[in-house]
Amino acid sequence: MSKKHIDSNRNERVAAKVQTIVAEILRKNYAEDPVLAKVSLVGAEARGGLQFVRLFFHCPVDDIDAAKRALDIETRTIRFQMGQQIDQKYVPQIRFDYDDTLERAERIEELLERVSEEK
Repeated sequence: MSKKHIDSNRNERVAAKVQTIVAEILRKNYAEDPVLAKVSLVGAEARGGLQFVRLFFHCPVDDIDAAKRALDIETRTIRFQMGQQIDQKYVPQIRFDYDDTLERAERIEELLERVSEEK
């Protein structure tokens, strides 16, 4: 097995662990927040020697900007709380990005239905 493949698995494991921990932090500590309570983490990607994790979130379309701002404001606090739970030498930096996969899938479905109706 090559070293790159091993590192790839480790990246995926770290990303999944961070996603799980942050999702739990959001669920426990921000359940009363009108914006952050609607946020769901749908994916994660670790990079930079496991010192950086991108977390992908989804929320209702009308709340995207508000959710991004709220997550950016709370990133430092969330990372601190994550550091108390993670068993790694370094606590990775985290960044939140909106995942528009569901909207794109719906749009493709609409286009396919339109094409099939025209036939």
